[in-house]
Amino acid sequence: MPQPLLSTYTIRKLLHRSAADNFNKAQTARQLRIARSSATKYINAYKRSSLTLSLIDSMPRAKLIKLLFPNSKQPTLSHRRLRLLARLPSIHSRIEVDGLSVLDACRQEAVNQHTYKYSQFAALYAIWRSERVLGRISRAKGQLITVSSTDGAVLKSWQRSHDRRKWEVSVALLGLSSCQTISEICQKIGRARRTVEKWCVAYERAGIDGLPVKRSRNPSEESQTAIKEKKERLTKIIHETPKAYGINRASWSLEALSDAYENTYGERASRSSISEYFTAAGYKFKKAKKSLMSCDPTYREKLNKIKDTLSHLTSDEKFFSIDEFGPFSIRIHGGRALVPGDQIRTIPQRQRSRGSLICTAALELSSNQILHFYSKKKNSKEMIKLLRRLIIRYRDQKRIFVSWDSASWHASKMLYKVVNEINSDEFRSRHKTPIVELIPLPSGAQFLNVIESVFSGMARAILHNSNYRTVDECKSAINRYFADRNRAFLERPRRAGNKIWGKERVEAVFKEEHNCKDPRWR
Repeated sequence: MPQPLLSTYTIRKLLHRSAADNFNKAQTARQLRIARSSATKYINAYKRSSLTLSLIDSMPRAKLIKLLFPNSKQPTLSHRRLRLLARLPSIHSRIEVDGLSVLDACRQEAVNQHTYKYSQFAALYAIWRSERVLGRISRAKGQLITVSSTDGAVLKSWQRSHDRRKWEVSVALLGLSSCQTISEICQKIGRARRTVEKWCVAYERAGIDGLPVKRSRNPSEESQTAIKEKKERLTKIIHETPKAYGINRASWSLEALSDAYENTYGERASRSSISEYFTAAGYKFKKAKKSLMSCDPTYREKLNKIKDTLSHLTSDEKFFSIDEFGPFSIRIHGGRALVPGDQIRTIPQRQRSRGSLICTAALELSSNQILHFYSKKKNSKEMIKLLRRLIIRYRDQKRIFVSWDSASWHASKMLYKVVNEINSDEFRSRHKTPIVELIPLPSGAQFLNVIESVFSGMARAILHNSNYRTVDECKSAINRYFADRNRAFLERPRRAGNKIWGKERVEAVFKEEHNCKDPRWR
């Protein structure tokens, strides 16, 4: 018989349909786009043979044709095909081992005088693979690479990473190792073909360590200094209202901050940079309690007075930051704790208080020392009590400066009357006490009160996640905390940050850009 023209797929499809009860030969021939006589010939040959449908599905084409038509004569192959068939094992080795595409292999064979077009070459190579049960291969031009199991695990972890570059590289290499074409991969990750090919070359030469996954380089010292200065300037700006910078807004926006920065310092700060800075610092604009600004119309005058006082502080002068912590209840407090992974730590929602405390304290900024006692109320009498303790303890000083927030009991007539009495010549000569000068913070600027940072560190260290049984037990813990802090700053002031008070929100130094008050730990 003449050479069969039907493909292996068409033969299998035809024979499977012929086994159905409602088989229609003419309709099947039209659907498969073959002649009805060809359909009849293959069906009759199948019935005469001892083949089954399961054998036909797994049988190579050459063996299938031989069993269907055992008496047929094999066609005579041309010299050109014989030369190509002799070279196909070598071609197959280059495709599988060297990662050569079928198109590139066809072009190399064209140089060797095998004048098959790409479609004919690819079809003959596919038949050759099918006869040897090697499976199908994509005819698209591509680059095949081999990824080891160890590197494959790393690349799969990169696919789950939030780093865009790692995701792109892992998708490209894993896709090429699974016979995807470069065109498909480039379309998926949005990269040029040349970029993907560079990644392949880098991986083949140096392995996974040679892949360019680091997108940024370490900035120079000048750049780091400039970035730090820009952050501090932006923090200073948000401590005031937009109207102070000539912007007709009630609250700050990224665009308003960018305009205020440019108008103040003569250089541009992009909105994306500002957003990145404040996000890293933990600032948000969603809630009013997160907005750090003072509405005091004399904000700048009061702030400049504090800064000027601190810059000209002499050895016989002391500057104190004063505030009260509390009242807070003595009960079981929540917080972060180290517990087994399957255990859920709970605290009672409703508890009976074991008492309450108010801690009144003063922080001396030059030596970083805390003086504290416990109060029953927040009022002017407690402030007077604190002032009398300060002038007795620091009677060897010439002058002490007191800075606190704008609470009503910090500016009462009773308090100012006592301060005037303490500063009188008669009182000072009789008690040998220093002059007391009040330098209040701007109203609504508790975030500038340095002692707030110390209170936050103390709360994180010994109050949160605590369960003190009595008020005295809690007082003992607070007393020990402040005593350890004072002793460490006296002995090793530069190393004190390594202690537990390193948990304080910011350094215990007055700076305009600081936010000393931490709402999470108060």
